[in-house]
Amino acid sequence: MNQEEIKNESKKQTNFIRDIIDEDLKNGKHTKIHTRFPPEPNGYLHIGHAKSICLNFGLAIDYNGFCNLRFDDTNPTKEEQEYVDSIKEDIKWLGFDWQDREYYASDYFDQLYEYAIKLIKKGKAYVDSLTADQIRETRGTPTEAGKESPYRNRSVEENLELFDKMRNGEFKEGDYVLRAKIDMASPNLNMRDPVMYRILHKSHHRTGNKWCIYPMYDWAHGQSDSIERITHSLCTLEFENHRPLYDWFVQELEIYPPRQIEFARLNLSYTIMSKRKLLSLVEGKLVDGWDDPRMPTISGLRRRGYTPESIRNFSERVGMAKRENTIDVSLLEFSVREDLNLKAKRVMAVMNPLKVVITNYPDDQTEDLEAVNNPEDLSMGTRTLPFSKEIYIDRDDFREVPPPKFHRLSPGKEVRLRYAYIIRCDAIIKDNSGEVIELRCTYFADTKSGSGTSSKKAKGTIHWVSAKHVFQAEVRLYDRLFSVEDPEGEEGKDFTEFLNPNSLEILNNCKLEPSLKSALSGEKFQFERIGYFCVDTKYSKENSPVFNRIVTLRDSWAKIEQAGK
Repeated sequence: MNQEEIKNESKKQTNFIRDIIDEDLKNGKHTKIHTRFPPEPNGYLHIGHAKSICLNFGLAIDYNGFCNLRFDDTNPTKEEQEYVDSIKEDIKWLGFDWQDREYYASDYFDQLYEYAIKLIKKGKAYVDSLTADQIRETRGTPTEAGKESPYRNRSVEENLELFDKMRNGEFKEGDYVLRAKIDMASPNLNMRDPVMYRILHKSHHRTGNKWCIYPMYDWAHGQSDSIERITHSLCTLEFENHRPLYDWFVQELEIYPPRQIEFARLNLSYTIMSKRKLLSLVEGKLVDGWDDPRMPTISGLRRRGYTPESIRNFSERVGMAKRENTIDVSLLEFSVREDLNLKAKRVMAVMNPLKVVITNYPDDQTEDLEAVNNPEDLSMGTRTLPFSKEIYIDRDDFREVPPPKFHRLSPGKEVRLRYAYIIRCDAIIKDNSGEVIELRCTYFADTKSGSGTSSKKAKGTIHWVSAKHVFQAEVRLYDRLFSVEDPEGEEGKDFTEFLNPNSLEILNNCKLEPSLKSALSGEKFQFERIGYFCVDTKYSKENSPVFNRIVTLRDSWAKIEQAGK
């Protein structure tokens, strides 16, 4: 999907950010808007980042402006090229394009260093010899002022000399830091002489060993926005208290002032959004990597079978808020159901097979039946289904002793086979343990679907596959990774205690219609009456696809929760 199609797709819902932009354009403050998406390359992006991507790139598209991709690569101890590459892949997959505007905070390391020199010369920054623990201890509390460092009033000359030696690698890590000289009694803790630079003798993935001092995020962020002439710097609410610091830096440096606007981050039920905690799941091998289909990462959602359109539509539905709230994950699931309902080809698959022998059907006959690929979009055409004497149905579609209102197969009862015939169960075959292993049925030849030659009706319709033509495959039934709404909400308990033990069930005996044998990696289907499935991109092989459940046809969790009340 190109940018123009995304623009047409956007519902352009009004919100406080759009109101601000509209006013800025109306009064001539800006003639074009310029946003940016500034990820840290220290992990894979998740659904919360997807909301920010859709916001920043979406606004640029809607207002015919620009959106930069800028990596905040200020901490070489946690950043890797792998993360840079994955972030770019995710943004492209979502349908957005930064064109030639790919930037890095490291692009500005020289400029940031010169800015720091300027603040030192103005008496607004100083080299501190306190340790990290001492700085933390003297910072104060929200109700108690901090204590000034004994090194706060070093001369400009001494600060310049020490800062130059820091850059030249003459000190060990932790010996010195550069701090802004603001106000240790400020009610805003971010203004209490924040650290601007620390010593790190680490190689950077882009600058190599050129630097051994690296800027802190709060020092690099606002100045990078200024250098790129960002008009609207969109941040999540946790940066609201950082805005006075960013404004202070811009004012003291006398540089272009971006306008920062904060919005509520995305919180999802049954989900964690901390990259640090997601990394711990990966490193602890509690999941199958960053792209595990149970992970809330964009790569995990992509492998699960979510579509870019469903995630963009979800982000649009969630909207922009000024207060933190938690969105029910069922809204995300609804978004992909809604999208795939219109796009996914319907096929038949039997998860828990039970053999059925149609006793009055010719032994060697195979019949080709016509099946609709998608009743929501008839332009997707039809396909051929083979039908024969022996078929498989799902074990859940048979009851030896049926409960009330059970309109599927049971002894002496009739049911329609989808696209085929009405059959009646005549006999049950059991093994030595008493388990039902086979049904003997009669079919009614004049009840072929679409023939209109019989007045016989059946209350229920079930799916099936021909035993002679069946394709056996591995199917992975993915569910929510956590079993509680707020995995981080119970004090004293680790979030991993709430991992859902049933988040993955692997079925190896599934019987699928033969057309699925040639299904392509990433291809999506609706298994009729079961759910939406995708060909796994990691474990599938040619003519041996593995299928991931994307989502059930209905919100099964709602029923479970209701039953527990």
